[in-house]
Amino acid sequence: MGGVSRAIFAAILAQTLVACGGGGHPYGIPTQFDDVDPHRWRGTVPSDYAVHGVDVSRFQGDVDWSSAASAGISFAYIKATEGGDLADPEFQTHWYETAQAGIPRGAYHFWFNCRAGAEQAQWFIQNVPREAGALPPVLDVEWTQSRKCPVRPDPASVRAEMASFLSVVGQHYGRAPIIYTSVDYYEDNQLWQLQGYQFWLRSVAGHPNQVYSGQNWTFWQYTGTGLAPGFAGQVDLNTFAGSPAEWQAWLAAHVI
Repeated sequence: MGGVSRAIFAAILAQTLVACGGGGHPYGIPTQFDDVDPHRWRGTVPSDYAVHGVDVSRFQGDVDWSSAASAGISFAYIKATEGGDLADPEFQTHWYETAQAGIPRGAYHFWFNCRAGAEQAQWFIQNVPREAGALPPVLDVEWTQSRKCPVRPDPASVRAEMASFLSVVGQHYGRAPIIYTSVDYYEDNQLWQLQGYQFWLRSVAGHPNQVYSGQNWTFWQYTGTGLAPGFAGQVDLNTFAGSPAEWQAWLAAHVI
């Protein structure tokens, strides 16, 4: 192969590696972050968005939130509660330290299909302060492999119990909660029928507009194997649907 041919081949190979997420930093992931198991993104990719954040629980352990903020973490959602009797032991620490670092943050509740929605709402309220400036609460709904709750209620029952939770929590905090969900839970329970709520969609192998046809979204969780400054291990990475200016407008309209 001649010198010119080699040069052309090398250029084509480099472009192919970049497009496939190989040869260095994963394609589609913002440069300040990384991904242990990146998807081969096509079309509109996470790095096309400007506002990124994380969601955390006790599994992230100690976090250097100042480093996270300096690296461009613009928001954080922190697990507070699960079901009707479990509280995340790191919630208060993360809640305080994110505020100290100047990161807008909110709390989320992990849904348990075998407890009444109103009961779970009261447990969340018992553990999460109604604090000015906090992000709206989030209800995290997804199927689990729980031995304590192996049943899968019918879609109408799921939506009815969710609606109860959303109503009680919304009235208490003065802001409608956001619904976080995965594609199987969304489809199995026809969550598009829950009108008037913003959605945070998990979609780690495709853009939400492709995976959740017709569903508007505010937040997109694009990987569960992310790496970010301030975190010792993997962390979920997310993006906001709009520009930095739209993010500021959204905050002004939606914080507690």
